[in-house]
Amino acid sequence: MSIAEFDANTEEIEGLGESEDDVWGDYPIDTVLIRTEARTVFDVVRRMDKGSFIMNPDFQRDFLWPEDKQSKLIESVLMRIPLPVFYLAEDEKGHMIVVDGLQRLSTFKRFFGNELRLRLPGHPDLHKKRFVDLAPKLQNRVEDCNLMLYIIDAKVPERARLDIFERVNGGVALTRQQMRNCLHMGKATLFLKEEAASDVFLDATGRSLKTSTMRDREFVNRFCAFQLLPITSYKDMDDFLAEALRRMNRSTPTEMQSLSQEFRNALCNNFRAFGKHAFRKHTPDKKDRSVVNASLWDVMSTGLSRIPESMVDDRAEDLRKAFYARLEDESFVKSITYSPNSTNMVTHRFQVAKGMFEEVFGADAT
Repeated sequence: MSIAEFDANTEEIEGLGESEDDVWGDYPIDTVLIRTEARTVFDVVRRMDKGSFIMNPDFQRDFLWPEDKQSKLIESVLMRIPLPVFYLAEDEKGHMIVVDGLQRLSTFKRFFGNELRLRLPGHPDLHKKRFVDLAPKLQNRVEDCNLMLYIIDAKVPERARLDIFERVNGGVALTRQQMRNCLHMGKATLFLKEEAASDVFLDATGRSLKTSTMRDREFVNRFCAFQLLPITSYKDMDDFLAEALRRMNRSTPTEMQSLSQEFRNALCNNFRAFGKHAFRKHTPDKKDRSVVNASLWDVMSTGLSRIPESMVDDRAEDLRKAFYARLEDESFVKSITYSPNSTNMVTHRFQVAKGMFEEVFGADAT
């Protein structure tokens, strides 16, 4: 099955929780800090050229506006028609991530770089003109056009930033992981991309996670968070996943290589023990494959990440028996099914899983 064919199908996942469907978060309203700045097109393009604006996170669609639409934007500026506001998110280093307005800002950049010839046949004096071809008066009019920027402060809580991002983005609706990918770009997001494309990941997940929505990268992100951060620090899934990305962006190449090895070891171990049923609720005699369970993924991927493959092979039957016993435990099943992102449910399922791995592997599981 091709990626295109898979993405056309309906994705079914269990144990995710409802964070992606939540309405406005329960954070204090005074923590939602958005400042307003007015800047000229000239100043914004200058900052873009310096790299102060992050223009092309890899989740964003390619530049899609046709040149006639780009030309209409420049025409609007020349006609002094006010433009809609732009939304930016400031990262920890002071870079501005374009939340809403990517197409418009990219159009200005292209026009200033003389890459765009205006397609305005109704204006013979402008048609086929580049920026350099305009009269100085019109060049000044474009350069001096004021843009209203709404900037989401870097100190805004992660859930609030994602909720704001979700509300204001004017393009195709984005998933939470796509937003995280934009807000925390760096070696961490590159890691997620590479690991999600690996054969071992595709085999272990049965190619059941969509690439177009970055669901596959979200699962890698979840592994990294629960692998790197103490479970006692968990309070909210959005904050937890973001903190993992921030930590990874500060990691050394050696630390990232070690994380990759542990991740791939976890995938191999789960696939060797459970085959096509890895990370899914199932019984010993189940033939058909059920849906991936994200909460099972959390405990099973991290739990088998440091166990040698040879030991998993030797004790695979014991592992399966212990696993099936936990799936008969009502409280454990509840913790991977209902409100699985709550602190209590996360803590409980990891405690139960820890006992299971110690039962099977002894001291090697700790």
